[in-house]
Amino acid sequence: MGKFSRSLLLGLLTVPLLIQTPDSLARAGRGSSFGSRGLHTWSAPKRTSITPNWSRPMERSVTPRQPATRAPYGAGPGMMGRSPMAGAYRPSFAARHPIMTGLAGGFLGAGLFGLLSGHGFLGGFSNGWSFFGIIIQVLIIVFFISLIRRLWRRPSQPSTMTNMPNTGFEPQQTMPVSLGAEDYNVFQTLLLNIQAAWSAQNLNAIKAMTTPEMAQYFSEQLSDLASRGARNIVSNVQFLQGDLSEAWREGSFTYATVAMRYSLLDVTTDSLGNVIDGSQTEPQTVTELWTFVRADGRGNWVLSAIQQAG
Repeated sequence: MGKFSRSLLLGLLTVPLLIQTPDSLARAGRGSSFGSRGLHTWSAPKRTSITPNWSRPMERSVTPRQPATRAPYGAGPGMMGRSPMAGAYRPSFAARHPIMTGLAGGFLGAGLFGLLSGHGFLGGFSNGWSFFGIIIQVLIIVFFISLIRRLWRRPSQPSTMTNMPNTGFEPQQTMPVSLGAEDYNVFQTLLLNIQAAWSAQNLNAIKAMTTPEMAQYFSEQLSDLASRGARNIVSNVQFLQGDLSEAWREGSFTYATVAMRYSLLDVTTDSLGNVIDGSQTEPQTVTELWTFVRADGRGNWVLSAIQQAG
């Protein structure tokens, strides 16, 4: 067998190994953007000092895309998708009552023309009937003038989103909230504990610190590694810096998206413990946006989304 043939055979044999080798983004989340941020799921998080550029959009989420733009902070229910000019335009009387306007114009035109010309609705009759006809048409004209005045004073109802049929997406309100030092300590602790649970493949611990959606994603990622005969081990996780992107309340839930920079040793091994990716001595520095959510009252903060910074 020639040298070229041996090289080609060796290359073909190593292709399956290359395909099965996990990528270097094997930490918790594996460098993906997934999860839910409530009404903010499909909008970009606000930039921070450590994430001044774009952030990667969500790749997976159980939250459907909203058909209308979400309401701005502080906007009340019914403002989502509503034009700022809604209710400012009042149609004219003729536009609102075209039939009535035509009838009134016909009667007034005929009556006034009859009076000015000496004839009326009963102008064809002679003697007393002519005078009686003038009285009748005057009463008719007075009636129509009164009717028009009442219709003109009636307020028109502006067309707003609240008068539209239900489409299955009810407008909701989001309000900014303030966080305390205790909240940031919890976020930092969750970052460290979730990475430790991921490394230990402890799904029960992961479920206690994440939403069911995030727990499902982590379970799928761990299963994918196991199917390759691999395991990801993260260690020496060090929190470096954090910066709040945005915090808001939706109904009975409070959300907080935090940009976090941390370092860690990220190593992927095979079933025998041999390192197949990463380094046991060179730490990696990672910047991600983690979103946490809690139920108002006695609810605890749990992880609901991870997004990659630009």
